[in-house]
Amino acid sequence: MSTAAAVSSRQVGQAAKQRVKNGMMKDYKQLSKFKLSSLVVMTAGAGFVAGSGSSIDWMGFLLTSLGTFGCAACANTLNQMYEVANDQMMSRTCNRPLPAGRMGLVHAAAFAAVMGACGIATLYYQANPTTALLGASNIALYAGVYTPLKQVTIANTWVGAVVGAIPPLMGWSAAAGQLEAGAWILAGALFSWQMPHFLALAWLCKDDYIRGGFNMISRMDLSGRRTALAALRHCAYLAPLGLLAYVAGSTTQPFAWEAAGLSAVLGVYATRFAMSPSQQSARKLFKMSLLYLPLLLLGMGVHRQPNPHMSMDELQGRLVALSAGLWFDPWGSAVSALDALNEGVNTLADRISEGLLTTYIKCPSKVLCEAEAETEEAEGGRKEGQALQRK
Repeated sequence: MSTAAAVSSRQVGQAAKQRVKNGMMKDYKQLSKFKLSSLVVMTAGAGFVAGSGSSIDWMGFLLTSLGTFGCAACANTLNQMYEVANDQMMSRTCNRPLPAGRMGLVHAAAFAAVMGACGIATLYYQANPTTALLGASNIALYAGVYTPLKQVTIANTWVGAVVGAIPPLMGWSAAAGQLEAGAWILAGALFSWQMPHFLALAWLCKDDYIRGGFNMISRMDLSGRRTALAALRHCAYLAPLGLLAYVAGSTTQPFAWEAAGLSAVLGVYATRFAMSPSQQSARKLFKMSLLYLPLLLLGMGVHRQPNPHMSMDELQGRLVALSAGLWFDPWGSAVSALDALNEGVNTLADRISEGLLTTYIKCPSKVLCEAEAETEEAEGGRKEGQALQRK
């Protein structure tokens, strides 16, 4: 009995330790905002792929992703350390480890320090100093600027969008060793995408943000139209970015069409939100934004071109030449079709003006009269021929 009791006690102890371990891992995931950090890693990975040459260094891709995750986890933990009191007031965040009391600030600070140090070191030694500097800067910007601003000004959303635009720069820098035109185009896409995404979320969680003391645009926007119009404006900013990526040599031509189409669809949902601001229209815009980003990045990967290492000055020169009609036509097939249609219309107009098609555009009564006249003339000719034969 004593042996069985000892075995049972040991099993109970092991089960308890396992529960504690599982709970701790769950808390670490919440501290790191695992889903958000994974999204950050995805955008950095997209930058790495887009910034690569004819072949992709997959080991470099993996190490860059790990380093980026470490930086993101550090920034998110520091954010929660600053906002413990605010998170306690919000139903969406009150069960996080710090506001719920499952973890202390010292423990969280140690986790942030380890994740940040590992992330920056990985980026420095396995990528390059530029990428590591971007990672460290993003931690500082997110935790030191964006987080305090959330309780001060609605401009925090735009600062947060800058934070979200940096990871693709990190990926591009890790692959190419420098920041080039294509990197800034991808960063611009991430910046503008975040606006409809987070503005829709701000409207959905409007009451929760007010309870938490956060100064979002939705707090002072009773009708919701200001929030919706800001989202719609950034949907419009997304429209030409596919064309810019094509002009920069980062993608093939079809991506320009696909990116414009995706931004148009996102714009439809933003328009519906603007015309009828509600929880339902905001939720639909939010869900569409979640679908938009992976589709955009997937399209960019499918139509990827080896990195041409184009500078911003070279891109500007191509855009000037394009506007003057001196460079290749990015809408090739469509413009050729329009030219052919225009030529056909002009030819048709010329033929009409020359009277070559007049037989086909007479009124029915005139056609009938002319037919009768031709019949009478033919009959008269036949009778005249018969008379000559009798003579």
